[in-house]
Amino acid sequence: MTESDSPLPPPASPAAATAQAAPAPKRTAPKNARRRSRELALQGLYQWLLSGEDAASVQAHIAEQDDFGKCDRSHFDTLLHGCIEQAAALDAVLAKHVDRKTSMLSPVEHAVLLIGAYELMHCMDIPYRVAINEAVELAKSFGGTDGHKYVNGVLDKCAADLRPDEARRPRR
Repeated sequence: MTESDSPLPPPASPAAATAQAAPAPKRTAPKNARRRSRELALQGLYQWLLSGEDAASVQAHIAEQDDFGKCDRSHFDTLLHGCIEQAAALDAVLAKHVDRKTSMLSPVEHAVLLIGAYELMHCMDIPYRVAINEAVELAKSFGGTDGHKYVNGVLDKCAADLRPDEARRPRR
């Protein structure tokens, strides 16, 4: 059997093989300060849900992280302390739309849902779709495989309860 009879394609040059093997790097947008504050608040809420520590201890631990200075400190404080102080009220809102007790949820999804519900309830400067999308992105980054779908569904239903006028507006 000669090279031309071979069922395999001719070997590529080493440079072409390298170019084919290495996919182009994916470009990601730099994280803005609000997104960082949500990520850090998520980490703090996760710690709080697992340890039961007080908010000040959790905040002190999170403040030690290298990228803490790059977050929107005010939004971080609002989310962390607001979610901890109002956890029972937020869980009551979420309980209408989850399929089990919130204490039985994954701590990551629970924390993401707390942040999303808090922003829907109290951060009227943030459009409801942005609050939901940011929570979904947190769930994609830190949660389980399909956790973001669950978060999206629950928060979409919460938005209909918490911001009925805004959620009913037709999409443009």
